[in-house]
Amino acid sequence: MARIAKEVWEWTRSLAIAILLTLLVGIFVIQPTKVEGHSMDPTLRDDQRIFVSKLSHTFRYAPDYGDIVIIDSRVDRKRTLMDDVMEHPIIALFRGEVDNTKYIKRVIGKPGDVLEFKDHQVYRNGVALEEPYLNEKMNYTSDKKWTVPDGHIFVMGDNRNNSRDSRDIGFIPLDHVLGIKM
Repeated sequence: MARIAKEVWEWTRSLAIAILLTLLVGIFVIQPTKVEGHSMDPTLRDDQRIFVSKLSHTFRYAPDYGDIVIIDSRVDRKRTLMDDVMEHPIIALFRGEVDNTKYIKRVIGKPGDVLEFKDHQVYRNGVALEEPYLNEKMNYTSDKKWTVPDGHIFVMGDNRNNSRDSRDIGFIPLDHVLGIKM
């Protein structure tokens, strides 16, 4: 009987360590993610699986222009470590929650950039962006100039005419950048 209890304990301990390591890697290093929706067409397809490096979020460094990032779209609230833990796919699965607050977008503007939307193009600091990843011209135009504040970025979907992005939700705080597509 003691031998069976010891065996059960060793299996339980091994399983607990494996789950803990999976959580730590998924929260701080790398995480698989599923694309939901068409806002990044043609670059990413609906239901496509990608890997996201979480190192930018863990070490709080800004993504580069053109990086595809996962963001928390709830820009009006502070993020905490508890958010990262509770949003991990394993924890979310046990909680039975569907998360519609994560968006996949492309970085267009960094702190200090001035963005304009005219002639169906994006202008950053007065220069039209070369965007070969777009399928069609953007319908959106505006007389407004957007200046990206410190500690924030500006993101847009590649399917500009079918994307909820910084034009709608505003600037993205750097702590809301949850990772960068690998």
